[in-house]
Formats: sequence, C-alpha cells, structure tokens
Amino acid sequence: MRILILNYEHPPIGGGGGRLGAKVGAGLVARGHQVRVLTGGMAHLPLESLEQGMEVRRLRTFRRREDTCSFSEMALWVAAAIPAAVSEVRRWKPDVIHAHFAVPTGVVAWIVGKVTGVPYVLTAHLGDVPGGVPEQTGNLFRWIQPLTVPLWNNAAATTAVSSFVAGLAEKAYGIKPQVILNGMEIPPARPLDHDETPRLLMVGRMSVQKNPMTAIRALALLRELSWHFTMVGDGPLLAEVKAEAERLGIIERVDFRGWASAYEVGEIMRSSDVLLIPSFSEGLPMVAVEALASGLAIVGSRIGGLSDVVCEYGKERNATLFDLGEGPQGLANALREMIESPRTLKERRAVSLSMAPRFDLGHSLDSYEGLLKKVAAVGG
Repeated sequence: MRILILNYEHPPIGGGGGRLGAKVGAGLVARGHQVRVLTGGMAHLPLESLEQGMEVRRLRTFRRREDTCSFSEMALWVAAAIPAAVSEVRRWKPDVIHAHFAVPTGVVAWIVGKVTGVPYVLTAHLGDVPGGVPEQTGNLFRWIQPLTVPLWNNAAATTAVSSFVAGLAEKAYGIKPQVILNGMEIPPARPLDHDETPRLLMVGRMSVQKNPMTAIRALALLRELSWHFTMVGDGPLLAEVKAEAERLGIIERVDFRGWASAYEVGEIMRSSDVLLIPSFSEGLPMVAVEALASGLAIVGSRIGGLSDVVCEYGKERNATLFDLGEGPQGLANALREMIESPRTLKERRAVSLSMAPRFDLGHSLDSYEGLLKKVAAVGG
C-alpha cells in the first residue's frame, strides 16, 4: 500500500500521539508499505527528511514550542495542511490516509477525502473526544462539537488508543471505534537492580491535566523517607512547580530535566523504579507503556485511561492508584509502601515487565495494517 499519514505532531514535536504515529509509520515501512508523513514543523527542523524509511514533510506554521501547541497554531497548521495534502494526494496517489487526532488533523483528512475521494482512517486520542480533557477542552467542545461530527461520520474506519477513549467517542458520536492499544518495541528483559534510595519519575507536560503540583506536595509529605524524584517535561506550570518544591524544602531532591527526546526519556526510565502519573485525565499514555517495558512500578490516579495498562489488585499487581479527591495525601499514601518496602517495589516492577509483551508493537501493527488494507481495498 501507499499510506499518507497526517499528524500535526511528529517527533521531536509533541508527545505520545506523535510518537505513536511515527512508530506505526516506521513499522508499516518495515512490512513493505510506502509511507509518507505530512506533519508540523519548526525553524530548526528540516522541511523534508527520510526517517526510518518514511518520507516526512514538515509544514512551517509558526509553532513556537515542541511540547505545546496552541489553538491558533493548530488552526494555522490546518490551513497550510489542506492544500499541501491535496497536492500530495494528487501527485503521489496514496491508497489510504491515516489521520492521527480528530482535532485538528481530522479536519484535514475530511476535506482532503471529500476533494480527492481517498478514504481515511481516523485514530482518536484523548483530547479528540468531549470529556477526555475537560479542564483543557471542555469549553472548546461546547462550541465545536457539532462541527466535528462530519469528521467521524465520513471516516472509512475509526480507531481509539484505549477502551476509555473508545467509550467517550461512542457516547459523544454514536460510533464505536476499534480499540488498538498503543504499542512499542519491547526490549529484552533486564535485571531489576535497586538502589537503597528509590528513584521516582514523572514524564509529561507541566500542565493542569498532568497535575504535577500534586506530585510535589505528596513528596513533601514523605520528606522523612529516602527517595529521589526526576521530573521530565516543560510547560506552563514548570515555574510554579519549581517554586513549590523550593517553598516546601525539597528542591534539592528533585531533578528538573525539562523537555527531553524519546531516546533521553528511555535512558532515564532505565535508571528509575517508579513512574508517577497523577493526571486528571489520560487516554492510554505512551509513557506508561514504556514504563512497563523498563520494569517500572506505577503509582497514579484512578482514572479510566490507565485501566488498560495497570493492575492494582491481586497477586499480579504492578500499580497503586489513588482517588483524585484525596489530593496530595492520597498520592503520598499510595507511594509510601513502595518507598518503604524494597520487596514490594521489586515485586511490582517484575509484574510490569511481565505485562509489557501485551503492548508489543507487532500486535498494534497487525491491527492497523489489517484495517488500512481493508479500507484501501474498498476505496479502490
């Protein structure tokens, strides 16, 4: 097949959704398909490149940050991507379009599909559906939800990255997407070494959704215990989080790494023990899947988006979750057992390693490849 991937984010720009699109594209190339990617760019990135066999074309749309994209920047990308994608389709003649993110990428796929007749598969992430990230997109969807209905109805097929996202999509649009869990290359299992000081990690944008302030305040409640905390990410709350760590007297025990590449995140994970995910909402965070492959225990909020990647009950348990209403004290209580008990921590890490093969990228590629072939055959 010839597959045109549309994704407004592609590494090093963006987060888990961009990394997923890149992994799927590279995996399809390895299986003998031709893949072109139309995505967003920045001044320091090449306009065209060959990445893992994918032909990547980046559009310059005045995006200012790798980790964050404003609504106006999304709109500029849509405006530039529509004519670029139509031109690409007419010149290259792909069999199918794979669009990651209903908003904003789905807008481009829908219009290009109408103009050219090439069918598109829509893959939904958390922020694409009403109720997914209410603190960030609640007001937006009150205005634009009626406008997004055609994006879903005209897709030849829809997928969602988790059962939670699929449920929200079905509730909002009456469409039941195929669930294809985020996958990754699973490295060989490694020994679970452990220092006397547990190494805690949080990875993500410093935003309201990710809830980093609760992590800092929870660890301040555990200042009498031995731990070291690394925070990877940048964003609007970073300065406030640093100030809070200083105010609470734990700044010397927190390593603020800022924005990091996927490779750098992987290296940091391999020297960590516990991943913290205190988020208010998640789809299926790639960082959690990557944590399984690195043998990290997980401590997170009890939200729907983590249900596919954690087990918090029984002997095969890799996580402890807390209710968001409990605030920092709830997270502190969830962390305490793993910090105080090396045996418990090692057991949870071992379970994470055993769960990782469920998210092998090959399983995801099988599903995406089969669906894209089916859509391309009908479209042809």
